Amino acid sequence: MKSLFKTVALITIFSVLTRIAGFIFRIILSREVGAEGLGIYQVAFSVFMVLLTIISSGLPLIISRLTAGYNAKKEGKKEGHLVSVAILYTVVLSVVLCLIVLLCKGLFQSIFTDERCYQILIVLLPSLIFSSIYCVVRGAMWGNDNYFALCISEFYEQIVRILLGVLVIGSSLSALENALNLGITMSIACFLSMVFAILLFFYYGGKIKKLKKGYLKPLISKSTPITLMRVASSFIQPLIALIIPARLITLGYTNSQAMSLYGVAMGMTLPLLFISTTLIGSLSTVLVPDISKAVAQNDEKHISNRINKSISFALIISSLFVPLFLGMGESIGLFLYDDLLSGTLLQSASWVVIPLGLSNITSSLLNSLGYEKKSFINFIVGAVALFIALWFLPELLGINSIIWAMGIDYTITSVLNLFLLKKKTKAEFSILPDLLKIIIVVVPSSALTSFVTSLLSYVFPLFINLVIGAIVAVVSFVLLASALNLIDLKSIVYFAKSKVKIDKKIKSKKTKSA
Repeated sequence: MKSLFKTVALITIFSVLTRIAGFIFRIILSREVGAEGLGIYQVAFSVFMVLLTIISSGLPLIISRLTAGYNAKKEGKKEGHLVSVAILYTVVLSVVLCLIVLLCKGLFQSIFTDERCYQILIVLLPSLIFSSIYCVVRGAMWGNDNYFALCISEFYEQIVRILLGVLVIGSSLSALENALNLGITMSIACFLSMVFAILLFFYYGGKIKKLKKGYLKPLISKSTPITLMRVASSFIQPLIALIIPARLITLGYTNSQAMSLYGVAMGMTLPLLFISTTLIGSLSTVLVPDISKAVAQNDEKHISNRINKSISFALIISSLFVPLFLGMGESIGLFLYDDLLSGTLLQSASWVVIPLGLSNITSSLLNSLGYEKKSFINFIVGAVALFIALWFLPELLGINSIIWAMGIDYTITSVLNLFLLKKKTKAEFSILPDLLKIIIVVVPSSALTSFVTSLLSYVFPLFINLVIGAIVAVVSFVLLASALNLIDLKSIVYFAKSKVKIDKKIKSKKTKSA
């Protein structure tokens, strides 16, 4: 368990660094490229991401799962055959997608409102081929528990993109030139990342062997449901962008008001809700090979333990953000965006982080156990509920309908996933008692956070007020959760003290030997 937490911490640190680097890059782009150039690039990039999702969404997970299974059964030699078959398959698929874009020029130009976007898409196409190889190598390293290589390769790609982008973009260039240069840097960065990942793959003992029959069919059948789920997810936001403004306009809002409300909700408020998934996503990354090995070894006790611990972890981490968002949502909105509405929506949406976290971890658990098809069905049921809610709720809730629709979606998906986990495994867990305890913890913690931030707003500037409020929210949540046995605070303190003592002993031994 200690190694699991260390690995989660490693992945989380690199994920945070990668996101910070990406955030800084977006600031640079917005200043240097300008709104027009950035808009052209983003429209083309959104279509490119759909193509990339087809290639690289499901395959890395399945390759990691199969590789972990081979290692558990001491059949590591099969990994080389799997990697060879997977590379051939993804390269052929990426070339086919590139040919479709080139041969169906009229179709893609009709999709774009600006014909310049098609030029950008063409420049981005080499990235598909490079990424197809990168995703296979990444999946193999993932399955072999090479998490440092996994993290450093992703961070490397982001840094290369930033450095190349800074070198080629400039305010003196036209919007199209800047957008084209961004597309070129993306392709170069993907190529360099592919080379770097291949080097890491061989450095850690990875091998590529001759093609063999029997590897392609399971690879396609297992990865397709996950790919379909990710592709469908990529279409959800554009559909929401069509439905919500249209429904608001029918209720009497002007087009400008409707788009403004939608922009605040989707562009400012909802991205904050996904912060909690950084930690949960790190755990999900570790769980795939870990549980896959247990499945291969038929270790039901280990599987049950991981399911229980993972659900509890996701529940606690998600709930921790509720007092932060509910207690000082308005202050967060003002500090980040100078927009009170975004903060008010954040307060209303604070509860959504709990089903969001549960949906995230349970989907990962099901995919790790080999139930990707059933997980995909649960996703579809949740998505149907989402769009039904999006159509009918605006009349009652206005822009808040986005929040409630997503909350309903994640809740339904979580419940279906939890039922499936209970049915297919011997894991025994009960969510309702923990949820009741969480409500008991969250309500006073949120109230205290709100009271403290409101009181201190007359004394301290907004940033200091937010820092103090965050400390109050976290400390009060942890103490109350510990009192209700949601968190074993004594064990954490004991482990920390033990680690300090061990470190001191090691240092003293080194000093004596020196």
